[in-house]
Amino acid sequence: MNNWSWDYIADIMPQLLDGLWITVQATVLGSLVSFVLGLVWALALRSQIRWVTWPVSIVVEFVRNTPLLVQLFFLFFVLPSWGVTFGPLTTGVIGLGLHYSTYTAEVYRAGIDAVPTGQWEAATALSLPRSRTWIAVILPQAFRRVVPALGNYVIAMFKDTPMLAAITVGDMLFKANEIGATTFDYMEPITVVGVLFILISYPTSLLLRVLERRLVR
Repeated sequence: MNNWSWDYIADIMPQLLDGLWITVQATVLGSLVSFVLGLVWALALRSQIRWVTWPVSIVVEFVRNTPLLVQLFFLFFVLPSWGVTFGPLTTGVIGLGLHYSTYTAEVYRAGIDAVPTGQWEAATALSLPRSRTWIAVILPQAFRRVVPALGNYVIAMFKDTPMLAAITVGDMLFKANEIGATTFDYMEPITVVGVLFILISYPTSLLLRVLERRLVR
């Protein structure tokens, strides 16, 4: 069994921090994609037009019920054979965003449904256009209700970013595997990666709890 070496950790830390930066980028950009797409899915599923709701519901259920890793492999290895090619990080962001958008869509749906019926009736009484009703009345109230749940999905996405190593994205796990393959010592790099995930995800979850309590008030 290898002895723990702090000097070894000091040597590899710059590479792992580079991987952490890639991980953060993938999480932030993937979250933005999932938030926007999720809202699109949620609004489309509330449409009264069948040819809108049916295709969207099929896509949402298909993406939600297939593994993220399979979707990443499809985007990275299959789409290029059809002439659609993205870089590893871009592919990872699209994959994460698309996958989690099917969950954020459900969060948005719950938030919209939680808006009191009286708010819709008041908007109707004021003769507000439908677009104005959504933008000025419904969505602001819905967003307030869904922020904590969206934050939880951001944390979940952050913890799923190691899957991106499978499509050569240079995240923390990818860097740790590279270091281990070079030095034949995986203990320190893999352990540090785990600690970095805890140091970021746990405080973030505590902040989300505080935010949730404030929003409830």
